[in-house]
Order: sequence, then C-alpha cells, then structure tokens
Amino acid sequence: MKTHHYIFLTTALFAIVFYNQDIGLNLGILGIVYAVLTLFKTSGKNRTKTLYILLTTSVVSSLAFAWYGDFSSFLAEVSSLLLLAYISGNRKLKILFLIPVFVVNCCTSFCRFFDFDRWIPTRKFPGFWQKTLAFILIPLVLLSVFFGIYSVVSNHFAALFTDYELDINLWQLFYLSVLGFFIAFNYWNYAVEKIIYKNNHFLDNDFSEASKIQKPTYSFLDLDSERISGVISFFSLNILLIFFIITYNYEQFYEISKTPIQLSEETHERVNAVIMSIMMAILVIMFYFKGGFNFDPKAGLIRILAKIWIFLNAVLVLSAALKNYEYIVHYAFTYKRLGVFAFLLLAMIGLILTYIKIQKKKRNAFLFNSMTWFLYGTVLACSYINWGGSITSQNMKRKDFVINYHLNAVRFSEKALLRYAEEKNNQKLKKEILHKINEEKNKTILSKIIYYQTIK
Repeated sequence: MKTHHYIFLTTALFAIVFYNQDIGLNLGILGIVYAVLTLFKTSGKNRTKTLYILLTTSVVSSLAFAWYGDFSSFLAEVSSLLLLAYISGNRKLKILFLIPVFVVNCCTSFCRFFDFDRWIPTRKFPGFWQKTLAFILIPLVLLSVFFGIYSVVSNHFAALFTDYELDINLWQLFYLSVLGFFIAFNYWNYAVEKIIYKNNHFLDNDFSEASKIQKPTYSFLDLDSERISGVISFFSLNILLIFFIITYNYEQFYEISKTPIQLSEETHERVNAVIMSIMMAILVIMFYFKGGFNFDPKAGLIRILAKIWIFLNAVLVLSAALKNYEYIVHYAFTYKRLGVFAFLLLAMIGLILTYIKIQKKKRNAFLFNSMTWFLYGTVLACSYINWGGSITSQNMKRKDFVINYHLNAVRFSEKALLRYAEEKNNQKLKKEILHKINEEKNKTILSKIIYYQTIK
C-alpha cells in the first residue's frame, strides 16, 4: 500500500470506532492497528531491534489502555506510537528530535496537505478507482463541507434535511473524519526538516576525534586554571555535601516527631530539595566534563573527586527514599508517595549515567539521550501496573483504612474494595461499588474498559 492508502484507511477506521462512542476499547484497537500497519510500511533496513521493541511496547500500551483507559496508559500508547513512527522512518535520528519533528508537522500539516505530489501518487489510477474518486469521493466531500456551511447560515435550509429521520449524526461523522485525517496524515506523512538532519550529530553519545584535542573551554581561562578550578570546586562541594547529609539525616530521623500535616509538608520539601540538588550536581559535572577535558591525562584527581560527589549524592537519595518509606509505614500508601519513589529512582539513574559518562568519557548528550529512554520506560511502568489496586490492597491491612478515599480518589481499586466489603460484611459499600461497576459494564462495546468487565 502507498501512503495515501494508509491515511484513508486509518481515517475511516477512526471515524468508525469513535462514532457515537466514548473513549475506551476503541482507542486500544486503533493503536494496535496503527502499530501493525507501521511494521508493514517500514522498509527492511529500518526494521531494527529498537523498532521491534517499540512495536511490542506500542501493542502492549494499546492493550493497557483498552484495559484501564486512564491518562497514564493513554500517554504510554501515544508516546509508543510516535516513537514507532519516528524510528520506522529515521532509525539514525536521535530521540530528542521526536517532539520538535511532530510539533512542526502538526503546525505545517495544512500546507503539506496541498502538496499532493508528496503523498498522492502522480500516476493515473486504474479505471474503477479513478471513477470512484472523481464521481463519488470528491463530490461527496465538497457536498458535506458546503452542506455544513449552509446549514449554519440558514435554519430553513437545515430544516429541509432535519425534518427527515436519518439515524446518522452527520456533524459528528464530519468532525471525526477531519480529526482522524489530521492524525493519520501527520502520522503517515510526517517530514523531517533538513536542519534537524544537519544537527543530528550534535547529539551523538561519543566524541569525535577532533573533539579529543586538548584546548581551553573559554578564552579567558587556560587549561591548567580550569583543571585547578574543578579540583577546588569538587573538593569544596564534597565537604559541604558531607555536612549537609549529616544535618539532613539528623533532622529527618532524630528530631521531635511532627504532626502528619507538618511531616507531609517537610517530606515533600526535602525530597524536592534533594531532586533539585541532584539536578544541579549533574549540571556541574556536565560543565566541567565536556569536550577534550574528558581526555586530559592530568585530570585524574578531579575525576576521583567527581565520582566521590556522585556517591555522596546517591547517599542523599537513599536517605530521602528511607524517609519516604518511613512516612508510608506511618501514614499509608498514596499516589504521591509512590511518585516520590519514582522521582528518586530517576534521580539515582541520572547519577549512575553521570558516573558512566565520566568513566566511559561520553558526551553530555549521552545523559539526555539515555534519560529520555528511562523516562519513557517510567511512563510504560505507570501504565502497565494497577497501582490503585496495589495501594488499596496494602492499605486495607491498616487499622486506619479510609474507605471513602479509596472509593473516590483511587482508580481501579474495585476488586480489592469488594473483597474488603465482603470480609467486613459492609453491604452499603458493596452496593456502591457494584453500581459503579455496572455503569461501566453497560457502556457500548467499543466504549468499554476491559478492567471492569473482569469483575464478577
């Protein structure tokens, strides 16, 4: 199939699966179709290991959305499909260019639509398809557009058609077709600007031979001065960080107990401070370990001091994680408290990647390229696991279990709450849960969320 075949096929599918439907199973089906068609459209040289991994995550993310239908699974499905489309056509382009490419394409799609030679073949169609296009499709599109314009302007004109029983919502079908075409057109027919190809090498992970030449970073600072500045800076920062870790842990674990509200505020403030500290630490290391300085044979001491600083920052992360765990033990699991662990884990990964950058003498772009993939992996983890069910199952074991919070604020906790209602013989709670489940089960098939269909 050619590009225009993929565009028209997925546009029609989009209109069909979303007509008179809520978002649910239909978006999962659409995502799987997009993923499979992308594999068929991808040329042999671009069918790399990365492509097959993204194909798998795209299908699994689509299934996750069909199962849960929440924002995290939606984000996982969309990001997986965008990455799949991007890699299928540009296997050598860096992942960091993904967002600029698709933003630019969305903004220029109206102009690119009229460049028919780029996405519709110039050769003549076979007789049947030529007549179908000329006699049916083009007149039908023009008729639909002008019908909509005239209907808005004249109520009497619109009444000529609305007085008849026609079980088709033409406006909805029109809007869905336009939206479906916009998505399909930008997915199957995106373009990469030349400036992105020209600047792709700036995001390489490894240094070129020319970059390994020893030279000062700035004209006002010679190489020896820059090296000594790094030694002094990292030595001072290490001393400062050691004192901060001591005071930080003393305040967290040995001071007088606070009220739950005070403890919550202080915990989040300190975790935010730790994450900000880690980000600044990585930026400082990136500032010194750039260009030919990575290959300076006299930079052994600054390299050791930087690694010590990374280790001390890792101790700081572990301290914050331990305090967050203690907080959970005392006051139960919540989404935010699990999110703190996720942020701290990403901070630790950032430190590990920074250590690898120094040890393996990688460019700063290595950190951004690698962290982007880890962020993507975090999105996938958030969408594949029923965190709400896990939170409820764990908190049910507590004496201070708050039913209303888990019923109204925690998603996909119904299975655990049903067990709890049966154990406690709480008929009111059971009735509320079953009412909520039945509302989901009574939706039309394409609007259903599979999770609720598995609850008996």
